[in-house]
Amino acid sequence: MSRRLRSQLVLHGTIVILLGMIAGFPYAGAVTGGEDPRAWRMAHLEGVLNGLVMIAIGAAGSLIELGTGLQRLLFWSLVVTGYGNVLASILAATSGQRGLQPDGPLANVLVFGGFLLAVVGVLIALLLVVFGAQRASSVRD
Repeated sequence: MSRRLRSQLVLHGTIVILLGMIAGFPYAGAVTGGEDPRAWRMAHLEGVLNGLVMIAIGAAGSLIELGTGLQRLLFWSLVVTGYGNVLASILAATSGQRGLQPDGPLANVLVFGGFLLAVVGVLIALLLVVFGAQRASSVRD
């Protein structure tokens, strides 16, 4: 994976973590205020964990052997996954929607769509990482 894409992935991963950390404030408020904190816990963890995955793959990117087009696909798949999960989970927490089906209020449809994009993105990204890492590991030094 190119140095530029790896550094951009670390940048976006850090932004996704920051969004998750910001979601930690309403999470703490829900816990201390006696509200059900589950949705805010999810928003907080989605940001932190998705951002960490983005940073980890960015950091290990030199060990992933892909052509230019597949590198871009990997990058964008991870960006869509990271932002899709954290933004959909924040919207879910603020609106009270869960996004389990693509119907009902607009907020629910948007939450569903964000999570769906993230699921497709992470599946593509992980398949590309497996392919690229396997390809790199078969190269003789």
